[in-house]
Amino acid sequence: MDIEFNKNEDQNKQLLFQLKKKLETVKLGGGKSRIEKEHQKGKLTARERIAYLTDEGSEFLEIGTLAADGMYAEEGGCPSAGVITGIGYVQGRMCMIVANDATVKAGAWFPMTAKKNLRAQEIAMENRLPVIYLVDSAGVFLPKQNEIFPDKEHFGRQFRNNAKMSSMGIVQVAAIMGSCVAGGAYLPIMSDEALIVNKTGSIFLAGSYLVKAAIGESVDNETLGGATTHCEISGVTDNKYDTDQECLDAIKKIFEKIGSNEKAGFDRAEAKMPKNKSEDLYGVFPVDRVKPYDMLEVIKHLVDDSAFDEYKKDYGKTLLCGTARIDGWAVGIIANQRKIVKNKKGEMQMGGVIYSDSADKAARFIMNCNQRKIPLVFLQDVSGFMVGSKAEHGGIIKDGAKMVNAMANSVVPKFTIVLGNSYGAGNYAMCGKAYDPRLIFSWPTAQMAVMSGASAAKTLLQIKVASLKKSGEEITAEDEAKLLKEITDKYNEELSPYYAAARLWVDGVIDPLETRKALSMGIEAANHSPITERFNVGVIQT
Repeated sequence: MDIEFNKNEDQNKQLLFQLKKKLETVKLGGGKSRIEKEHQKGKLTARERIAYLTDEGSEFLEIGTLAADGMYAEEGGCPSAGVITGIGYVQGRMCMIVANDATVKAGAWFPMTAKKNLRAQEIAMENRLPVIYLVDSAGVFLPKQNEIFPDKEHFGRQFRNNAKMSSMGIVQVAAIMGSCVAGGAYLPIMSDEALIVNKTGSIFLAGSYLVKAAIGESVDNETLGGATTHCEISGVTDNKYDTDQECLDAIKKIFEKIGSNEKAGFDRAEAKMPKNKSEDLYGVFPVDRVKPYDMLEVIKHLVDDSAFDEYKKDYGKTLLCGTARIDGWAVGIIANQRKIVKNKKGEMQMGGVIYSDSADKAARFIMNCNQRKIPLVFLQDVSGFMVGSKAEHGGIIKDGAKMVNAMANSVVPKFTIVLGNSYGAGNYAMCGKAYDPRLIFSWPTAQMAVMSGASAAKTLLQIKVASLKKSGEEITAEDEAKLLKEITDKYNEELSPYYAAARLWVDGVIDPLETRKALSMGIEAANHSPITERFNVGVIQT
């Protein structure tokens, strides 16, 4: 092992230690005392419910674990946005699970809670996955109601999605395992089947205090909307159960009888581990975002048998395109090459930059994968498109547009892993969040912004200094250095993969060794949804 390998390995493992500690804290939700309070009521926590419900020994791919991380500090924070979502297996059937975390503000809905719920529903709709809702929520967090209530992507959109999924034939099962209030009451009742836990579960449009205030009626919550009321009088819920476990067992019985669905038909062979040990990724991949490295080596640590069939190997070398297998699934990979390369004209090309020839190659490769029904995997470490008069005269915008066109119109499922840089239009061309990847995850080394921290800070400093001078203020070199530090620190915070994950620009930050699992489960989920749309790029930019 060389010195560089050992240095990379140490730095990556330090970042992974930080990720692990952060995840441990987040997964405690509202904290140990709040967890104990749930247990005293005879309730399981959201994570305990998921663990009990899912098949023993099966994988669970959590989505949005770090949603709202560092946000809502004035309100005491909102770990995981107060809801746990992810893809798991119940009775051997892959499904999306959405579980309110009552240890976090009694499961109240913050703006990011709504965004996370909608992301879970979007994944379920795209992949035609059955959905299980484990409901335990006090409803909208009223101080933030203006950010969650009326808009298209706000709270109400989830009920629209309930209705749409029902019409699509996507199974939805809900269990009311705690509070279920106001508009939120529609979510379980718009599901195919609504179960309720006796004494701890309740559902009503308005609680006892609001009923008293609105119409003067005095009634307790259990009489108003408890399990007995809704299972024996109103018929709103279907069946009641004495404990969380009995209710979850009932969901298992529903799922063991669900019929199988049509498949998309993506090719899968017997899975093989990479010949190049996955653990060596830590040594191969540098933490320093400006250091060159060979992306081909990274790919060989990720794909089955380390076998990668490269497409147009000697052309457009700053993008690697080729087919491989990940956990047996056939994939088409588009990855940014980060080492400096030389084209046949003898010109040097910078790693991580998309040039005209590489954009042209990628567009054609994406079309081929659509023709052959091969899912696409984008491995992002991109600084952007080439700039300057030579690139502009060569038609870089036209070639970049061609790549974006082919990628945006792809009908095969797309998956994105942000390994390192994800800057500007490079983020778009390499299937950033705006281009509907079925799943998008970051490594702890990722950085996402319109441009690099150094470039942005210098640009912002120039604007700030010009503005101050215009208003007659004199700027010393010392002031300028202080300003640059302030701007750089703020921008670097926003570059962080945790900043992106908190806002659900990515579905999570993962250990590089979890990449194969995330992609495999993502493709398995996508295989539940047959492709019905014809691939059509429209007007191609020639």
